[in-house]
Amino acid sequence: MKSHWVGDVLAGAHDGETVELKGWVHRARGNNNIHFLSIRDSTGNIQCVGKKNILGEEIFDAFRSALIESSMIVSGEVVATDREHGHEIQVSSVEIVGPVDSTRPFPIGESDMLDVDEDGEMTYGGSKHTLDHRHLYLRTTRATTMLKLRSSAFGAIHDYFRSRDFIEYQAPNFVAGAVEGGSTLFEVPYFEKTAYLTQSWQLYAEAAMPALERLYTIAPSFRAEKSRTRRHLTEFWHAEMEMAWASNDEIMGHGEGVVRHIARTMLDEHEQELTSLDRDLEAIASYADNPYPRMRYDEAIERLQALKVDVEWGQDLDYSKEKILTQDFDVPHFLTHYPKVAKPFYHRVDPDDGNYVLCHDLLAPEGYGEIIGGGERTWSEQEILERIDEEGTPREPYQFYIDVRSYGGVPHAGFGLGVDRVVSWLAGASHIREVIPFPRTSRRVTP
Repeated sequence: MKSHWVGDVLAGAHDGETVELKGWVHRARGNNNIHFLSIRDSTGNIQCVGKKNILGEEIFDAFRSALIESSMIVSGEVVATDREHGHEIQVSSVEIVGPVDSTRPFPIGESDMLDVDEDGEMTYGGSKHTLDHRHLYLRTTRATTMLKLRSSAFGAIHDYFRSRDFIEYQAPNFVAGAVEGGSTLFEVPYFEKTAYLTQSWQLYAEAAMPALERLYTIAPSFRAEKSRTRRHLTEFWHAEMEMAWASNDEIMGHGEGVVRHIARTMLDEHEQELTSLDRDLEAIASYADNPYPRMRYDEAIERLQALKVDVEWGQDLDYSKEKILTQDFDVPHFLTHYPKVAKPFYHRVDPDDGNYVLCHDLLAPEGYGEIIGGGERTWSEQEILERIDEEGTPREPYQFYIDVRSYGGVPHAGFGLGVDRVVSWLAGASHIREVIPFPRTSRRVTP
């Protein structure tokens, strides 16, 4: 096992000591007598200085010949310097563990980082070359940083819900019916039947709601959307919650709470990484510390129409409209009370005005758009049957969902949060595929 980590050395924990570092070659330069290797591990990069008169010709040649991404074990004294990197290793011994063949050098270079992607736009790691080599692109500093931020977000979500006595609960990925529109379902053969990949845990969460009352999950969801935008994936990670005896307003409180907690956790755990991405730390702090305003759908339509946007009452708001609506937002805003005609049967109709449903979307600023969708559920048996029939949806695939109402239905509500979208927004990513290890889009399922 490793005894020393680059991050600890850079933090000054081993000044003057002899340490053994295990890592990979990140950069290399030098001459016939002195050679510099930047060695990286998961905690950072450090310069290692090898001198021929100290190492001897054989070891120096091995040190000098190590190509980018060769793995090695380096021992040497930690020296504090006044140069930019702060600390370096004066190498005393070297062991090449996994050499790189000189006929097949590491295929990802600095020129591949910011490049034209498959849609002709400039994004990080979006070219066909880097996407084809995604398994190697993950080693780059930017990709590693994004994965650390992603991990921090997942941890913050678990922490938020568990600290409030929510119970983690899993639902199946093979399902018989849709939550969203049927046109976005991935159909798969399931023995002699047809099944679909889940779009959301919601229907199965509602089944467990009378048992657990406060439940959440973080799980993959699948949507067969051919959208080619910077915010769409066909396989994405959903953080969802369901709560008995809860109203739309109360659920929005949890939506705001979890997003603010993610922002604060990222800032507390990864200030250095966010700074390396040129992220505005004050902006993230404002997302963590300030309340999120609420706006009704009707007001949003009025604002958009005043801006000469072609939109009519009753339409769902797609990303192009969300982007315009949020252009002057300093913090996320909730958009509430969509028209009944724009939402599926499971959204509860507003008892004060039957033209609307008790729902909400949370829209992030900086052009990132919707990150949460949720609301109250249609909870009585009579109302759910009326809504299903009204939409012309067959009852049979949803009989278990109807049964939840038939046996002691209660008011309840929940939401789904797109984890990848939240990370993309807080990290300032150029594209959502930056923040997921192996992105799946309408045109890519490899590697």
